[in-house]
Parts: sequence; structure tokens; C-alpha cells
Amino acid sequence: MRFIKPAWVTHKDSSRNDQDTKRQSIFSIHVHPDGSRIATGGLDAKVRIWSTKPILNATSENSGRPPKSLCTLSMHTGPVLTVRWAHSGRWLASGSDDEIIMIWDLDPSGRGKVFGSNEVNVEAWKPMKRLPGHESDVTDIAWAPEDRYLASVGLDSKVIVWCGYTLERIRKLDQHNGFVKGVCFDPVGEFMATQSDDKSVKIWRTTDWELEAEIRKPFEDSPGSTFFRRLSWSPDGAHITASNATNNKGFVFIAAVITRGLWTSEISLVGHENTVEVAAYNPHIFLRNPSGPLVTSNICSVVALGADDRSISIWQTKSARPLIVAREVFERQIMDLSWSRDGLTLYAASSDGTIAVFDFDPEELDGIAPFTAQRQYLQKFGFVPPPVPEGFSHGTFYGDNNVPSSRITPPPSPQSRTTERLQSQTEFGPDTANGGTEQINRLVAKKSNKKRVKPLLMSDIPSASTSDNIVNGATTQVPTSVVNQPSRATNGAGPSFAPPESRYSVPRSRHPSHSTSPAPSMLDFDADIEMGGPMDMDVPIDAIGTSSSPGTTRGKRKASALEGDDRPARPRTLGGDRPREVVAVREIISGRHEKRHDLLPVPPVLTFLSAKVDGGEDVLEGRNSEADGPSEVTFVSGKQTQWLDYVQSPIIALTASPAFCAVATQDGSVNVYSHTGRRIMPIITLDAPCSMIHSCKTSLLLLTVTGQLLSINVKSHSAYFPSAFIGCLLHAPDSKVVAATVRHNGAPVLQLSSGVAYTYDSQLLQWAKLSDRWWSEGSDVWQGRQRNTKDVIASIESAITANTDDKAVDKKRPEWWNAALTLGHLESKLHATKALDCPSEYKQALLQYAKKLADEGFRAKAEELIKDLFGPVYWNSTRKEESWSPTVVGLTKRDLLREVLSVFARSKTLTKLALDWQDTLRKASNEELS
Repeated sequence: MRFIKPAWVTHKDSSRNDQDTKRQSIFSIHVHPDGSRIATGGLDAKVRIWSTKPILNATSENSGRPPKSLCTLSMHTGPVLTVRWAHSGRWLASGSDDEIIMIWDLDPSGRGKVFGSNEVNVEAWKPMKRLPGHESDVTDIAWAPEDRYLASVGLDSKVIVWCGYTLERIRKLDQHNGFVKGVCFDPVGEFMATQSDDKSVKIWRTTDWELEAEIRKPFEDSPGSTFFRRLSWSPDGAHITASNATNNKGFVFIAAVITRGLWTSEISLVGHENTVEVAAYNPHIFLRNPSGPLVTSNICSVVALGADDRSISIWQTKSARPLIVAREVFERQIMDLSWSRDGLTLYAASSDGTIAVFDFDPEELDGIAPFTAQRQYLQKFGFVPPPVPEGFSHGTFYGDNNVPSSRITPPPSPQSRTTERLQSQTEFGPDTANGGTEQINRLVAKKSNKKRVKPLLMSDIPSASTSDNIVNGATTQVPTSVVNQPSRATNGAGPSFAPPESRYSVPRSRHPSHSTSPAPSMLDFDADIEMGGPMDMDVPIDAIGTSSSPGTTRGKRKASALEGDDRPARPRTLGGDRPREVVAVREIISGRHEKRHDLLPVPPVLTFLSAKVDGGEDVLEGRNSEADGPSEVTFVSGKQTQWLDYVQSPIIALTASPAFCAVATQDGSVNVYSHTGRRIMPIITLDAPCSMIHSCKTSLLLLTVTGQLLSINVKSHSAYFPSAFIGCLLHAPDSKVVAATVRHNGAPVLQLSSGVAYTYDSQLLQWAKLSDRWWSEGSDVWQGRQRNTKDVIASIESAITANTDDKAVDKKRPEWWNAALTLGHLESKLHATKALDCPSEYKQALLQYAKKLADEGFRAKAEELIKDLFGPVYWNSTRKEESWSPTVVGLTKRDLLREVLSVFARSKTLTKLALDWQDTLRKASNEELS
């Protein structure tokens, strides 16, 4: 392998001849399918195209043939954040800070000097199509297989899908609640994946562009300050590797591997010391045993990770440790990665304004399979893509062993590896590298459900020396320190690779994917893959979660393994020996509660009611007798009754949380039980029967038919505030309560049919609006179309949209309407998220608010927001200020301020203000530490 850093690949101010002009950040890099050129996008608002032969061939570099710089494209008006070649190689797509996507096509007659600079275009690419549609920075774009679609994502939280042939907009997806910073397509063509600052990865079906799945678990504690969240889909279609994930409540930075079909992440690539910014799979599938058949258990993939710790790691999914770890490759974080079509060259770009190249020999990546094998394997999924629009075609696509004739006339390409040399690694012949059977790794089984390998951080791994890579503007080639140093001798300057010391055996996946064929599994158990180093392995994989093999004494034991009658008897409980009964649900016609001045309806008396414990499988059930018998309360797990109790009045409502259960009866009484059936509070007597009841953790909400609302902390046996009357909220004609819920902090949430949601402020002792249909008429950040979201305010806005009709679409609005309503909506949302104690939504709304202030250039509001978050100038943790708290909804205000200032610093109007306050914040932090 050779490691190369070409000093001449740079984004600088081309109008100046000064050699000391500062390098500008490179945000994106992508290799043309024929391998002859790369495209880069940078802070200088330009797309630059470079020949790869001078990079890979020192003789070509010194001779200047072909030219190093091929073309400079300068139609964008903001930094270029992403560049991607179409799979056909015919078009180049670029996305920018200017909210525009440009499609470039080769212009044979357009060569010549670049306007306003001293550069000369050896070849010319003309802007063929301009794709507006995003309302903020375009952060990532991706072409679907065979270029059927082009997807773009941006900081407007939107995903836009375009036809890859006509370039017409097909669909706009707005279900993300934060900046969207990554997108990729399934190689099968069935799904698309997007990753966002709302700490989720969403999977979309390409057949109807509806949401297939949402993955949140490994991203819940991930930082929101990264430039990108670039994810990648493995060439076998089995996995997605997503960046910016964490373990251990955010203290361990990982890349999360998501399994197709199950859409869960039980595998982690661990070892980077800072956030993983980008993941990129090698386009080829690899065979564990090149002489074996093309089956799921014989397939693996290679993936590269780039992180903010300035390091790059390359993993092969059959091994528990990376093939390569190159540390301190750049001076700043890695922005993008791209593999060449032949799978033997990896290009990396950094915000320090340089690129790096890892060039492998075929022998170093053993088991590489041709694209014909990949196409043959992907046919097993049984997915039939939609037909190509009539009359449209991108022409021939780049395949295995031939470069198609196309409209593009590239400069002389680098000397390609011979086809025979590649086929010697990919045909199904004998494998001289493996030399025997695979050794199965052994994992340490711990008490938790995670089976983890002992971690080894990247600081313990030999680093790549890159301090002298660029000398006097010339390209240097240096060997990179490598994990798993080879045992076989090599004659070249760069290292080659031996097979990993131990590998995972990978059986066929036990779980079917969404398609008709199972996807291969990296690991068939819940595990974390760590970077390098010795591993403490005690338990065979086959012993985890399965019955023990003969002679095996370690691993999990099934209950049936207990011998004789030593098994403990089931504890005796009240009614626990009675099997669960099925009761038909009917309304009982009986004497109802005598109406007084009821604001809300009295729930009917039914023969059967039930409430499932949130987050569990247990169920609280109520049964009312149709005769004169008592009503019965039961707590059921599976088909077995855990306990029962009797109450003297008919049951009309019940609720269950992980902490308690509550039963409301027709006579206005409320019984509160623990999960063992013990009454943990005195029987509460209300002035009227409950109309609605709800629980969340240790909080209980009771709303009577007369309009009295109580919010109770069951754990402390106290009320969060005195009972409140809701009559003042129902002043609108035909207004009624649609839903009444409670938050974990005791804050009630009332949603009315009038399109307004309220909570009760326990400090003001007054009702306060959480959200209002009014904002939807002009706010740019209204989340009324969110589905199945866990965010509280987003779900409230979605419910408001669903329960009301939009009658204000065609109204004429004042000039500042959208700006005023967007700011008002966000300011209201900040107060709402504080009232309901929603940290993630508060942070998201705060950053959206900061972005809007920056876009509009409202300096006074921005400065006031900064001062509110910064607090007193001389404040420190030992000094208590009554009027200012250093935290809000559990988040440190000054930490939030850092992210707000980062938003302001990227704007065109508030940069100076942000830089001044960043300096002030830095000084304050240093004083606090000292």
C-alpha cells in the first residue's frame, strides 16, 4: 500500500498569485467511475476536477502530462459541501451553501481560461441543470443504482428526491426534525437511508417514498456539532454503517452498523477518539473463501471511517479488528471519503484543505469479487425496480473489466491494474492467503445483554507519520503504520497485509430482510467490534444465547437445564393461581352518575377495560359485572394473573406506568397500586368521576367531568400544583378536550379541538399555550406532518394539524409575515419545551432560532439571546446568582451558547458578533478552569 498526499490538490483564491495564500477547506471528494479524475468541493465556492494519474504516478506528476488540474467550475455562490458523480460517469452533481444543486455535463467546446483567474480549463463541464428546492445549505447528495434517482438533503431538515433521468422533483420528505446531513441508497434499489441531527436514521421505501423504519438507539447521545453525518450502505445490501453514534451515554465514539430488515444496530465499530464524521463502503463485495460459493455466509465487505480525531480506519467485516488505522493523517477533521470503482484506492478530504490517498495492491485486499458476482447476489432479494422513463438513458454503466465508450473523453488515465491480476484474486480459485480454517473469536459474556470485546483506543495503536508529507509543494509517498502487520515479506516500500489473526464465522442470517432473500449478517449476536490490540476471549460464540453443546460449561443456560425438583416454586400472590379469562366488551346500561354542570362526558361503564404498561408486556385489566357483583381489577403478565383486587363501584378508566397502576371508578374514587398489587396511596376521592386519566413514570393526571384537573406525584404523595379548572379554556364554540396527558415532571398537556394545546405553569399558577394552529399559517418550522415521532412538541403539532382544517391557504399576507411567525413560533416553542422538560427538542428549537436570526440578520435579538445564555460576566460555579441559572432543561447554557455562536459564525451578517463572543466565552472558560 502507498500513502500519498498531493500538495497541489488545493482550493485557494485563484485570482491571487501569492504562494502563501491560505488553503481553504475541502468538504467533499468523489472519484469518477472510470478512475481517471476526482472532483472536490470547497470553501471557495468552486468545484474542481483533477486528474488522478499525477497523484498515483510520480513520473506523470513530474512530467506534467496529463495536466493536474482539469477544470474549475464556479457557478455556485456559496461553499460547495458535496460533489457526486453519477454511476454512468455522464453527469456530476454538486450541492452548496447557496441552497442549489447543480448538474454538470461535459462541454467539448468550452475549454479555455477561467474567467477572473489565471487558471486554464483543460476540459470543460457546463451547468446543464439547476435544481432549486432546498431552503438552506445542501449537505449531501446521492445517486440511486443505475442513476434512477438523485436524493439531496440539507439544513432545512428536508429530503428531496429527483428523477435521475429527467431531473424533475419527485417527492419532498419532511419527517426529520433536525438538520439532515447524510443520505445513501440501497444497492438493491429498494430503500434509501438518511441521517439527521434529530439523532435518527430513517429508512425510506423507494416504491412509495414512505417511512419504512426509524433507528434512534445508538444516536441518542451523539453530539450535534458535526459538519456531516455521512452514512454508507454495504455493497451486499446487508448493512448500513452510520456515523456520529455513541456508546456509554456519549462517552465512547462509534460507527453504528444497522442490519437490513431488522433495522436495529447491535454492532459497533469502536476506537476513534472523536466523532466519526463519514463512513464509506468499498463498492466491491469480498469472498471470505475465494474458492467457496457465492452465498451469504461467504460474503463480507470493507468499510472506511473518517473521524474528527484526524484518523482513518479501514475495516473488513469478517475481522474483529481493522485492516488499517492511520492516525493524524490531517491537521483537522476528515470531511469525506471515496473509493475508486476498482476498489483499490481510497481518497480522503479534510477541512485543513488537503486530500490523502491510500493506494492498495490487489493482493492486500484479498477476496475481492467482480461486479458480476455482486449483481448475481443482489438478484436474490427479488426486488424489481420501476421502468426507466421512455426515451431516457444514461448510457453504459461502468462495470468490471471494461471501460465503456461514452460521451466523456477523459485525459490519459492512470495505468490500470491488469485484468488477469485482479481476476487472480476474484475468481473462485484456491485461497493462498487463508491457509486453513477460520478461527472463531471468543467473546466475554457479561451480565448485561451486551457481549463486548475489551476496548482498545486508537491512542494505543501505532500512528501514521505524516508530519513531513508536504515538502516544498511536492508530493511525497510515505508508508502508513498499520494494525495487524503482515507475516509475509514484501519488497515494496509500503506494507502489505496478512489475513487477520482471528475472524468471526458468519452463519446465514436468521432474520429475513424486507425483501424475499435473507441479507448476510456481520455478526449473529449483539457485539461491539473494537479497534486493534489483544482481545480477552473466553466464551465461544455458539454458546451465547443458545443451548450449550456437550462439554460446554460456559454461556447461558436454559431453564430446562435445572435438574430435578430444585426449581423454586412460583411465589404465591392474591389471585395468582387463576388463569387469564377472555371477556367480551359490552357497554353496561345502568344508573349513571347524575349530571351536574359537566364540561366533559362521563366514560361509559364497559364489561372490560385494559391498559398496557408503557415499555413492558404487563397489562392492567378491569372487569365490571353485568349483575350486582363487585368490579374486579387484575394485573396480568402473559396468560397468567399476577394479582387481583375488588372495588365497590364500576370501573370507568384505568392507566398503568412502569412505576404504578391507577383505577378510577364511577363514584369519583381513584385507587393507586404498585405492580405487586399493594395500595401505595390513600384512596383519592374527587368531586366527580374521572373523564380522563393518564400516567407517565411517577406522575398521575386526573381530569374530572366537571373540569377539575389534578397532577399528582405518586412517589412523593404530593400534588405538583393546586387543582386547576379548565373551563376558561373551553370558551370557543364546540371546543372540547381531544386528549389529556401528563409529562414526567407533572406538566399536563391538554389538546383541544380548536387547534390549541395548553399546559399549566406551576410557577405562574396559570394556563399557558404550548402550541397553536395559528403558527402553522406562516411558520417555516411547523412540524405538522410528522408521523410516529417521539418528540413531544412535534407530536402535538402533528395532532393539531390532523384535528383541524387549514382554511388560510390562499389568504394575502403582509410582507414580514413568514419571518414574524417563524420567530414567534420558535420563541413559543422554546418556552413549551422548557415547560415539558424536553432537552433534545429545546436544543433543536434553539439552534433553529439561531439560524433564523442569522438568516434575517437581527443583531439585537441575537445579542440578547447570547447574553441570556452567557449570564453574568463574572459568574462561576462557586458563586450563586439568584436571577440566573447556569442550566436550562438539564443542559448547560454556555455549552448551548457555543453551538449558537457556531451558527452565527457561519452567517454573513453576525460573524463579527459571534467571533467576539467566542473569544469572551473562551476566556471565561479558562478562568473557570483556573
